[in-house]
Amino acid sequence: MAKEKPSFEESIKRLDEIVKQLERGDAPLSESLKLFEEGTALISNCDTLLSEAEQKVVKLRKGQDGEPEELPFGE
Repeated sequence: MAKEKPSFEESIKRLDEIVKQLERGDAPLSESLKLFEEGTALISNCDTLLSEAEQKVVKLRKGQDGEPEELPFGE
């Protein structure tokens, strides 16, 4: 069974822990590399989750006539 990906909040929390561990500088090189790889995977997960959330917001937006209207997220 595939492991479920962490939520955005869980990913951010774990990233914070990883940064703190790496900033201490007391982990061996091999452990630091593992932490770095885990961190990059978490960043990728966060990026995917944010992109999905952005698409949902765009799809839910309605125009003045009540019909769906796709606009850039920042507008």
